[in-house]
Amino acid sequence: MKFLDIRDADFDQQFAAILGRGEEAGREVEQVVLEIIAAVRKQGDAAVLEYTNRFDRMDAASVTSLQVTDEEIDYAFARAKDEEIAALKLAVERVARFHEKQKQETWLSTEETDIMLGQMVTPLQRVGIYVPGGKASYPSSVIMNAVPAKVAGVPEVIMVAPTPGGEINHHVLIAARLSGVDRIFRIGGAQAVAALAYGTDAIPRVDKVTGPGNIYVATAKKLVFGQVGIDMIAGPSEILVINDGSGTPAHIAADLLSQAEHDELASSILITTDRGFGEQVAGEVEKQLKKLSRREIARESWETYGAVIVAGSLDEAIAFSNRIAPEHLELAVGDPFAILPKIRNAGAIFMGHFTPEAAGDYLAGPNHTLPTGGTARFFSPLSVDDFIKKSSIVYFSETGLNRLGRDIVRIAELEGLEAHGKSVSIRLK
Repeated sequence: MKFLDIRDADFDQQFAAILGRGEEAGREVEQVVLEIIAAVRKQGDAAVLEYTNRFDRMDAASVTSLQVTDEEIDYAFARAKDEEIAALKLAVERVARFHEKQKQETWLSTEETDIMLGQMVTPLQRVGIYVPGGKASYPSSVIMNAVPAKVAGVPEVIMVAPTPGGEINHHVLIAARLSGVDRIFRIGGAQAVAALAYGTDAIPRVDKVTGPGNIYVATAKKLVFGQVGIDMIAGPSEILVINDGSGTPAHIAADLLSQAEHDELASSILITTDRGFGEQVAGEVEKQLKKLSRREIARESWETYGAVIVAGSLDEAIAFSNRIAPEHLELAVGDPFAILPKIRNAGAIFMGHFTPEAAGDYLAGPNHTLPTGGTARFFSPLSVDDFIKKSSIVYFSETGLNRLGRDIVRIAELEGLEAHGKSVSIRLK
């Protein structure tokens, strides 16, 4: 863990290692992923099966056999406790209610009597959602990806998830049914992304792939973009906490560790105007680390990519936050609403001392699929908008074309496109 002062001359140099985490590995991974994509395009199900059996230690006979059955989902419900199912139902309901407010409708404008303009909103026909597996199970990722798709009106949602050893977490299956997922396949990694992007005999081609994954998944999504839509290129998890010396150090330490336990590349940063408070938080992190079941992962993340930064003022802390554009931003200050208007770049903003980031991860309502690695400067959280497309509608009556046609022809002539102009002038009186 780094203890830094933002005013130090070498601060940027010291912080660069955190900002650049994973970049070297990304370049090494790309060639491997290109080979996997090429194999899936050429060999289809055979390649998907070979990679799945090899990477996930399975012995499946066909890709079709990797599809989860209704009976398996029924059994998942039978295994779960009533209160677990109730909690997942509550999450689905709250996430659906939030995303319903994002829906857009087709509209037409009749401001001009002889011209009609508008926009047609259409849901995507089929989408693929990637749900991470391996180090942990993520029913919340199912909900956050499938629910907005269904709210948008997507008819078919295909889910893929890696299942080392062949077993899929029963809470993931429950979340999938509650969220409206239509088909589930036990495949993961770059081969799953390639199968969704190009289609195979067993796995249908989709219009868009969403959801987080490891570096192989993120690289595959980047490489198939254009062939298929994607939500964003998600990197390792990150949290930045802005603090003014108020609050409870143990609470903030717990929030920092909530990201550190994700994986070794996760980044957890506190920037505070009170050095003594920062030292207390760092001490609390050490105490809490010892009690975590995932302490090895969390400790490596904290010691390599964690930091406590001392700032001279809240404005200095806010400027730093806007520069790095964090995935999760906690405003652990006395009056978070006073500084909210100054926040420009963040995936999700958690306000005050009683809004831990984990509330947003599970059932607050907003989506937890968020831009990482500074991309919150130009990306937004996953939303209903990711599962629709818009078409422009243009209608000219004869009088409308006669009214504007000569100006259309003039602009076509300015560009030297004679046939463009002719297609209009030939209709003019």
